[in-house]
This record gives sequence, C-alpha cells and structure tokens, in this order.
Amino acid sequence: MTTTAADTSAEPVDLFAPEVVADPWGAHGRVREAPTLQIGGFMGGPPMFMAARYEHVKQVLTDPRFLTNPLTDDLDEDIRIGVFKHLDVPEDLIPWLKNLINASDGDDHSRLRKLVSYALTNHRVSKFRPRVEEITAKLLDELAEATKDGSPIDLVDTFCYPLPVTVICELVGVDEEDRPQWRSWSDAMATLDGERLPTEVRKTLAAARAMIERRRAEPKDDLVTALVQAQTKNPDIVTDDELVGVLFSLVTAGHQTTTYLIGNSVLALLEHPDQLARLHADPSLWPQAVRELQRLGPIQFGQPRFATEDIELGGVMIPRGMPVLPMIMGANSDPRKFPEPEKLIVDRLAVGSESHLGFGKGIHRCLGQHVAYLEAEVALSGLFTRFPNLSLAVPREEVPWILRPGFTRTKDLPVRLVPAS
Repeated sequence: MTTTAADTSAEPVDLFAPEVVADPWGAHGRVREAPTLQIGGFMGGPPMFMAARYEHVKQVLTDPRFLTNPLTDDLDEDIRIGVFKHLDVPEDLIPWLKNLINASDGDDHSRLRKLVSYALTNHRVSKFRPRVEEITAKLLDELAEATKDGSPIDLVDTFCYPLPVTVICELVGVDEEDRPQWRSWSDAMATLDGERLPTEVRKTLAAARAMIERRRAEPKDDLVTALVQAQTKNPDIVTDDELVGVLFSLVTAGHQTTTYLIGNSVLALLEHPDQLARLHADPSLWPQAVRELQRLGPIQFGQPRFATEDIELGGVMIPRGMPVLPMIMGANSDPRKFPEPEKLIVDRLAVGSESHLGFGKGIHRCLGQHVAYLEAEVALSGLFTRFPNLSLAVPREEVPWILRPGFTRTKDLPVRLVPAS
C-alpha cells in the first residue's frame, strides 16, 4: 500500500531541536523505526521526507531520479540557500557555498568530477602512503616530547587535525602560509557560524584565486597546477570560478571529516578494549577496522535529494520536486543490514565491499574516501602502536562534543599518552 505525505508523522522532526542534537543516534533510530517515512526539516527550511532505513537511504543516493539540485529556479525553495539566508550570509556569497562539486548534477558534475578524480584514485593515493607515514611519525614524535612529563594533551588539536590538513593541502597544493586561513574558514563552515562566515569566505576566495595565479606563473607538482594546465589546454573545460569551487570542496571536505573520523575512532576504540586488543594482536585488521569506524563515524546525514518525478520510497509516494534527506547515521546503524549495529567489530566489513554509507553512494560518493582510509589507518595504527596504553585524561562523560546537526564529533579529546615500554 502506498501512502502520501499526509499519512506520515503529524509532528515534523526538527533536526536542530536540542534533544535531537544531544542524542542524534537515538533520534535517527526513532525516525528509522517509525512505521512510515517521517517529515522533518531544519533552520526554518521547507519540509523534507527523511529516509533512515538502509535500503531507503541507498536508493536515494543511487537512484538517478533523485538530484542534488532542486527542479526550480525559485531561490526560496532551495534548502541550502534557505540555510545561508537564515545565517544572514550576503547574497553574493551564497553561490560559492551552494554550488560546490558535490552539489552539481549531470554533465556539470561529471565534467568537474573527472577533472579531479584521477588524482584521488586508490592507486595514486597509495603512492602517497610514505609521505602520510612520515607526517604521522613527526606528529607522534612531537606528542611524545610534549607529554614526556606525563601531562595530558588535546589529541584533536595536536594530532587528529594536523595530519589530514597537511595531507590534503600537500595533495592539492595549498601553500603552507595559506593553511591557517583554510582552517579558519572550515571551522566557521563546520559550526555554521553566521557571524564569521562572510568574512572567512571572502578571505578564502581571495586566497584560492591567488593560489591559482601563482601556479600559472610557477607550476608545481600538485593538483592545482594540473587543473590550471588542463584549463590552459582546453579553456572550455573549467572556468576560474569553478576552479575555486573545486578547491573549496577538496580542501574543506578533505580534512574536516577525516579529523572527526580519527578523533571519534580513538574514543570508540577506548570504549571497545576487546576490539583494540584484537588490533594490537593482529595489525593486519586495521584496513577493515577503519571501514567499521567510518560506519560508526561522524556523518549524520547527506545533502537533500530532489525527486525528478513522483517516486515511491518505502511505501510512500514522494511528489516530484519534494526533497528527501538521506540520514546516513540511521542507515549505518540499521539492524536489518548490520546485526548488533551499536557494537564496534573491527573485522565486520571487508575491504572493497563498502557496504556502509559513510562516504555516500553512487555518483556523488566522496572523492576523498581513499585518502581518508589511508590517513585513518596510518594515524590510528601509528598512535596505538607508539602509545599502546593511551587513555582518556577526563571521565568519558566529560569529553566535550560539538553539538550541531550534520556531524557528531569530539571538540577536544584530552588524553594521556604512555609510550610502549
């Protein structure tokens, strides 16, 4: 039997409600286990259907009848534009925040994705492994020196963030002096800080444009140079504005989510000492472990998708033009797909199967997944090998979290590091 929006919950789910923000796992679970698809929204935006069961989320992510951009030119009906207006972001900056590579469809998406995908294939990323190991070893040396007196340290600021931001900036070609600006912009975007966003966007736009011009004058062995040279050979392949948008997407996504993944993973492993013991006993399990950790990872939901025609989903008829929110956290904890989903089981997922949806699915699957897996594997295995008795420096309930819809992650991670004897 097919139902309509009128048959779903009478009380829309507010994803910014304090109880949802405080317990996203519970909230996603309640939406997933409701008898039919629920209606929800955030920041005063339009109502959306909420897909939370694994099979429903996978369909939304892979069905070509769902697009990331709405089917209308009416700006008020675009959820992303509504969010930025809610934050009082100036109108001239909204297109930069809205039209990133992961928010395009069809030929535009294929053209932009093809430009950068060759640099982030598993084969090419694997060649970068020695450099990732070198950066990790240096950071671990600095941790050991900073804590040799036994004092605690914030692992997010000293390890979880510096590794992925250094890696993605080196891969892309962000000069070292520009990296603090990219972090400042990313922090403002991640926390939806409406007061800081306009200033940070303008500064980062200027930095990106300057970087592109530097590479035109002085080419280097990096992705920015490759993109500039591709544009020189074929001016129609990408505009300067699109180059800036690509850099925005790659640098921001390339370190934010990996920072959260590494920090959350440390906490998860400390909470599952039996699984950490298995990794100590058999380090070959680390590639599988990071996939399981991403299943339990920081991403709560993906971009809304818009139905290009009336589509049946989970027994509900989605009207043409209606947005559907893919609730990644709900899908990745769906017991129909993952038995005992709340448990961390380091060898649950086979390398290559990618059954979890933590990096999305289909044509919009995260371009940087191979980089993220490599960084998490090297970082976590290196950290727990160097400091096998690592422990929290505060009670578990005192670990501070950033409470904001979209991501679930630690703000700080105070730990004590005890080197191997």
